[in-house]
Amino acid sequence: MHAFAAAGAAFLLAVLWFDLMFDVQAAGVAGEILPAEILASMSFYYRRVTTEARPMNIIVPSVMVLTLGAIAAEVLQHDRPFWVGTVSLLMAASAIALPFARTVRNAVALGKREGSPRLQTRRARLLFRDHLFCMVAMTVVLTLQLASR
Repeated sequence: MHAFAAAGAAFLLAVLWFDLMFDVQAAGVAGEILPAEILASMSFYYRRVTTEARPMNIIVPSVMVLTLGAIAAEVLQHDRPFWVGTVSLLMAASAIALPFARTVRNAVALGKREGSPRLQTRRARLLFRDHLFCMVAMTVVLTLQLASR
């Protein structure tokens, strides 16, 4: 199960890296509203990956579920020290629950350019923060999985 959990975490980190390459445009830009070219760039990316990429866009949520399952199996089988499995499971669950609760909804809405420029800016900045949090959490998961061999 360790290899599946590590592979899933690594795949999700790669996806987060691509998301952050676009999200970083929203970081450090002063003002209440992001420039139109930044919103257009992010909108194009999120429209592509959330709406237009069917059926490929089901791979990411599938890997999320399989990764959680692999980590849960590790915990149940006592493959690793209890704390490693528990921390891995908590970090992965938090990094996976956030997209289901908020991130995907904001990405789809930004991809459709829904709302005012102010609302699109808010969504873009939330996407950056959400993905940054998920990147840190999944880095912890991958580190624990690799270090606890």
